[in-house]
Amino acid sequence: MAKCPHCEKDVTLDSANKDVGAQEVRKDVEGIVKKEVMYSCPHYDRVLGFAFFFGGLGTGRP
Repeated sequence: MAKCPHCEKDVTLDSANKDVGAQEVRKDVEGIVKKEVMYSCPHYDRVLGFAFFFGGLGTGRP
């Protein structure tokens, strides 16, 4: 199980596969074609990481 490096509490990426006691990491998504994602700890409100991908109608990704 993953732990937040800031508060060391259990976190997970997917609420469907949530382990007991783990909260889902928050994801803030911005952009229309280039999607930029910021992941943050649900307990401590600290940034865990960033990612980006190309999405939209042209790629078939949401």
